[in-house]
This record gives sequence, structure tokens and C-alpha cells, in this order.
Amino acid sequence: MRARSDVLELAILGQLQDSPLHGYELRKRLNATLGAVRALSYGSLYPALKSLTAAGHIEPVDTAELPHALAGKRTRIVYQLTADGKERLATTLGSTGPDAWEDEHFDVRFSLFDEVQPEVRLRILEGRRMRMLERREAMREQMHRNRERRDAWTLELQRHGLEQIDREVGWLEDLITSERTQPSPHPTDQTTAAPPSDITEE
Repeated sequence: MRARSDVLELAILGQLQDSPLHGYELRKRLNATLGAVRALSYGSLYPALKSLTAAGHIEPVDTAELPHALAGKRTRIVYQLTADGKERLATTLGSTGPDAWEDEHFDVRFSLFDEVQPEVRLRILEGRRMRMLERREAMREQMHRNRERRDAWTLELQRHGLEQIDREVGWLEDLITSERTQPSPHPTDQTTAAPPSDITEE
């Protein structure tokens, strides 16, 4: 549960980095970004907003000082990032630990890739690719072991899952290739970013 809460809080901070938003608009943007599968309810959004406010990462705004589009929303609380919130967002987006490429975190981190350095994107993409390759191998072994004990429909469902993993691996490999061929943002440093310490290259 804490992992899901961390992901939601990161998504909120990411959405607020450009401009203040009230809860209704924030929920719409989060749903548009994360998709229907992770559609948010107010029951999950407002506790996260309360937690971020208590931690000093976001704060309510005096709506009289906001642009006209938000100033009229007198019955809605409008939130903006604090200096601590901006620092936390920057620190989180710059991290490349294993959590960054796990299911709960990857989609949100990917949606904020425009805000991070190319070497960070590359490390996360490589980590996600390795995780999916591990998952594909485990699924293949399970299918082979249990083939004789599975009915045709279960086997078909497993094949479908394997095809989905294959597609994601191909997509990730295309993105990794693209990142590696982009011009370096630092002309004096032409080395390729090293893979995460807990990842072994094939």
C-alpha cells in the first residue's frame, strides 16, 4: 500500500510542477496520464493531497492571486508545489533504483521522462527491460513445466501474456536504442551511462 501511495504522490507532484491545480482538474490530468486502468477516485486522491500538505511538499493557494481560470473556483482548494516539494520531485526523478522500473512506479516515471536527464531515462529503461526479460523467462519455464496439466484456455491466456511481454521488450529496446543514439547533452562527456549496479548485461 505504501508503494502505491508513493507512486500517487509522485504523480501529483509531477502534475503540479507547471502550475497550481484544484483537485478536480488534478484528478482529470492524472487519469489522462495514467489511463483508465489506474483511474483515481477522490477517495485516494484527497488523502494523498492531505499527506503531501502535511509533509510541506504542497500548499493551498490564495485563489485571488491566481489566473482568472482558477480564481473563480472559490469552493475548490487549489494546490501548488512548495520549495520542498520541488526539491523532493527533483530528487525522486533523478533516482534510478530498482523501484523506478517496477510495475507500480514505471508508468509514472515514464510519464515524467521529459523532466529528467537522458542518462536517467536510459538506466530506467534498461532496468525495465531486464525486469521484463526475467519475467518472460519465468513465464516460459512455467508454461513448459505445466503444459500437460493446463487446459487449452489457460494455455491460451498464458500465450497472450507472453506476447504482451514480447511486445513490451521490443518497445523498450527501440527506446533504448533511440536514447543511446541521441547526441550527448555534455560534449565533454561522450561515455555511455553505466547500467544499474544490480543489472547484468546480456
